Amino acid sequence: QVLLVESGGGLVQAGGSLRLSCAASGRTFSSFFMGWFRQAPGKEREFVASISGSSGSTYYAGSAKGRFTISRDNAKNTIDLQVKDLKPGGKAVYYCAAGQVSTASYSYWGQGTQVTVSS
Repeated sequence: QVLLVESGGGLVQAGGSLRLSCAASGRTFSSFFMGWFRQAPGKEREFVASISGSSGSTYYAGSAKGRFTISRDNAKNTIDLQVKDLKPGGKAVYYCAAGQVSTASYSYWGQGTQVTVSS
């Protein structure tokens, strides 16, 4: 069982930057691949970025390339998502998720942290 808790959301001005964090419980954190997803009001949850457990290889959705950076610290059981140049009027709940290679899917999800971008 893995418990994920996101933090760092809030109201941010357009053009600004934001760092979201996700803290994970458990002693096998480095064995999980981790991801960030977001869900805007009235829309489906969409993938943003992922990072592998051991090598730290990253992968981004096309819309996230260039403005989003995912990172992890296996010693602290955390992952971060750095977002820059936030677009005006944007509002979404950001979720972190954990998955194992054996299942090739995300099995654990956090409760989410909301980000609202003011104009």
